[in-house]
Amino acid sequence: MLTSAHPRGATQRPRVRDGRSRRGPLLGAALCVALTVLISFTPAPAYAQDDDFEGDNRSLREQLDEAATAYQDAKAELEESEKRELALVVELETLEERRAELVEDIQVTAASAYRSGRVSAFSALLSSGSPSVFLQRAATIDMLAQRENDQLATLNELTAEVEARQARIAEEIAVQEDEVAKLEAAKKKAEDALYAIGGGATGQFEAYPSEDAAPAPRNSDGSLPAESCSEPDPTVSGGCLTPRMLHALNEAQLFGFDRYTSCYRVTDFGEHGLGRACDFAAQVTGFGGAATGTDKTYGDRLASFFVHNADALAVQYVIWYREIWFPGTGWRTYGLAGGDPSSDHTNHVHVSIR
Repeated sequence: MLTSAHPRGATQRPRVRDGRSRRGPLLGAALCVALTVLISFTPAPAYAQDDDFEGDNRSLREQLDEAATAYQDAKAELEESEKRELALVVELETLEERRAELVEDIQVTAASAYRSGRVSAFSALLSSGSPSVFLQRAATIDMLAQRENDQLATLNELTAEVEARQARIAEEIAVQEDEVAKLEAAKKKAEDALYAIGGGATGQFEAYPSEDAAPAPRNSDGSLPAESCSEPDPTVSGGCLTPRMLHALNEAQLFGFDRYTSCYRVTDFGEHGLGRACDFAAQVTGFGGAATGTDKTYGDRLASFFVHNADALAVQYVIWYREIWFPGTGWRTYGLAGGDPSSDHTNHVHVSIR
């Protein structure tokens, strides 16, 4: 902050009658005023707070947000259903093995019963030559009958369990078909929104190899916990981030992506105001012109890092250099070029986290 030529409380020079002596203070004051005006009109660096171009694309971003949320929800449910189906298949195989073994045992029991005379148990008992033989035959017949009854009861139970598992597997397959349909609908919604503004596959983005980031915390069932903008934003004074966004930011910095970054800002829509998005400048000090050379490489590597770790970090989408990466569709043209590096996303990588 500029201070006045005579701060309050400072000893002022006494007036003098010599006109030349008075021109010094007057000239100094004039220069001070001129410097103040000049500094006040010096343009500030283009930081993320000035990155308000997204407000012009509200409809598109809202459609992408909705499509990304629907896609990720369907993807998570599909994965959980596939896990449940796999567990049911394993249980079914075990039950069918037990049932096959039991059928063999029942066949052995039936053969024993045949040899012991159970084809006509009464005649077998009558033909007993002595009381001891009679009692022996009676005990054998009773034992075989009991064993056979137990085996048949167990067989019925196993058969019921097998049929129940088969029914549940069929239910999971139906769930998966429904979720796949939701995935396709979400992808189509995103594609339609992008094609409406000139988007389409370009094949221009070339991914770099990336390290594996530490996964964001999840619930015991693998779902993402609900989060609010509760963590202080280390990039913006007074801002906040969700724990997942902060985790993604920390992971990126851990792998060397530590150039100028700005996350939270007050908006009436979108993820920045929710603490779920960050803008990573390609240049070291802030948002400047379109990235070239090593700055462009930095942005390519950073975008590759977030795409590679999309599942682990719960990435919703990535925008970089006139392209947007959306889960399920890959890189597509982000055809909202406004003729400036911020609108074109050629000076920073935008990352939204679920």
